[in-house]
Amino acid sequence: ISPVPPYSREQPIFTTRAHVFQIDPSTKKNWVPASKQAVTVSYFYDSTRNSYRIISVDGAKVIINSTITPNMTFTKTSQKFGQWADSRANTVFGLGFPSEQQLTKFAEKFQEVKEAAKLARDRSQEKIETSSNHSQESGRETPSSTRASSVNGTDDEKASHGGSAEAHLKSENDKLKIALAQSSTNVKKWETELQTLRESNARLSTALQESAASIEHWKKQFSACKEENDQLRGKIEELEEQCNEINKEKERNAQLSRRLQELETELQDKELELEELRKQGEIIPELMSECESVSEQLQAAEKKNKDLEEKVRTLRTEVEENKHRQTNLKTELKNFLDVLDGKIDELHDFRQGLSKLGVDN
Repeated sequence: ISPVPPYSREQPIFTTRAHVFQIDPSTKKNWVPASKQAVTVSYFYDSTRNSYRIISVDGAKVIINSTITPNMTFTKTSQKFGQWADSRANTVFGLGFPSEQQLTKFAEKFQEVKEAAKLARDRSQEKIETSSNHSQESGRETPSSTRASSVNGTDDEKASHGGSAEAHLKSENDKLKIALAQSSTNVKKWETELQTLRESNARLSTALQESAASIEHWKKQFSACKEENDQLRGKIEELEEQCNEINKEKERNAQLSRRLQELETELQDKELELEELRKQGEIIPELMSECESVSEQLQAAEKKNKDLEEKVRTLRTEVEENKHRQTNLKTELKNFLDVLDGKIDELHDFRQGLSKLGVDN
């Protein structure tokens, strides 16, 4: 049986694509990927041997070569994953499908092929038993005929039974020839199958050696990739630390930028205040001149006040002298004095305001 199909005698009856796995021989628990990606998985039927196989090839490498027997069982372990055990290959194969529908179709085909293999085995056993029984019956009949022909000791008996004995021997010889021809055919068939099995075993041994060499190669590549991965992880950690430092620097720069904007705003406010002060400084000379003018007016008012006080005293003297004579004049004078007192208070308040303004300036 060739590990790499197809030959003219072996044709695919069902084909799908799946990820292929094999059970880890050391732990018998973990799955080991047999293909890097989804590959073609096919059922093949050998019409000459009436057998069925599941075959999958990844490039030039045979990753599945499993002959279906009636004792095999395909088990769904999840919605997209199934497995079966192959005692001849001493392993467990697992298939991961893209969808649940493809897994269901593969499982149904597995059951059909399993039943067909069971029927083929039963028919083969029936043929072997029939051929064996026929050979045994021929072997038992041949000695009895010989004995029958040998026990006929007299010439008279031979003459009376000669024709029937020859006919019986001829029929027995024909049966033996047929059984012998069938046995020869079976022997040739079995020899052919044996040679085919030997060639298949040789190819499988070669494929196994290639697989072992490939496994060693992949182990070395895996170790190299693991070391490279560790180095990359170290570099990634260093880059992450550098990124953290850069983020901290960015955050500090952002804080400094905000502080700078605040200072610029304060500086603009201070410049506006300084401009206001400059404008007020330009107004101070005018205020000083106004203050001097007010002071002159105040001095003039004080002088007038003194003059008025003198006049008031004089008038009071005159009033006292003319008190009895000028009653009406007294009333008018009193009114005048009241008004004058208000004016004096106003002038006094005005003076105090000017004095305060001068002190503030």
